[in-house]
Amino acid sequence: MIIRKLRIFSQNVRKNSIITSSILESYSQFDIVLIQEPSWSEIRKLLSADNCEGEPLIGSCHHPNWIAFSRTPKDNNDFPRVISYVNIHLSSLRFLFQKDIFDHRDINIISFSNNGRCHYILKIYSDSSHMALKYLKDTEVNINKVLLMTGDFNIRDSLWDPSFPFHSSISDNLIMIADSFDLSLSFPTNPGPTRFSDTAGESNSVIDLMFLRSGSYELDHHHILPDHRLSSDHAPLTINIPIEDEFVQSTKLSIIPGSNKEKEFIKDVTINMLTLDTSNIDSVDNLISVINQLRSIVEHMWTKNSKRTKITKHSKQWWSESCRLAISKYRETRS
Repeated sequence: MIIRKLRIFSQNVRKNSIITSSILESYSQFDIVLIQEPSWSEIRKLLSADNCEGEPLIGSCHHPNWIAFSRTPKDNNDFPRVISYVNIHLSSLRFLFQKDIFDHRDINIISFSNNGRCHYILKIYSDSSHMALKYLKDTEVNINKVLLMTGDFNIRDSLWDPSFPFHSSISDNLIMIADSFDLSLSFPTNPGPTRFSDTAGESNSVIDLMFLRSGSYELDHHHILPDHRLSSDHAPLTINIPIEDEFVQSTKLSIIPGSNKEKEFIKDVTINMLTLDTSNIDSVDNLISVINQLRSIVEHMWTKNSKRTKITKHSKQWWSESCRLAISKYRETRS
């Protein structure tokens, strides 16, 4: 399967395990699900020598089709407020949870490898005291290839909410953090509130945001899904982020070690090397000319004597002519 884009879903679920379970069960068309304010509750009891009823095992939602990435809490007051779920069909991209980069309950950073490059996705929950943003501002890191920074930032500002006439200094910190990762604020294709107030007299607001690579095609192409928020007060955000196709070579020219073809290849190269004129190597240009002639001889003789073979997971670099003869003898004699 060739993966050309990442389909990402992000939502604050308001500590509701039913919403999270519904998302994981129903939204398998997405590649990555990013959750803020997940629920943490008792999953089951663990055997205990000190408690006859067992010790409670606390956890969040899990699903067989999704791999969960979250920080391990230090105590009962340190449960993560952000979790990333990666669809199991993306296992080949080797996703990792990068706690060594940011170690904070409100920050979740995962990485994956594609085309020899490491890319990052950053998920943030910023509470009313904005501890996550303060942590990011004070933490120096040097990482490139951040594709996305998203989350519930709990900041109202006229920069992204036309219905709000004021500017916040906290917004300046957020923009500065995004800029340090070469990210820009993305505006949705369908502007509107992302948080819907259930308090009488309180207006709806825009506090769930996405920051994408500066100058990228996907910038200003994310969507707000107010009709899919279920019982949460936050609407989901979605985005499709293109990634480079990884070219995997499927065939190669090869010569079996120790075979007659290998002997012919060496003989052909040796004979043709004798035709090279090396009597006038008195300058760098003449030396380069002789080297290029030798390279052409080797390439031509390799093409002449080699055989195109298909690279598979069963390909064996150690297989030689003696191995082939030994297995042939065994098949004939069974000894």
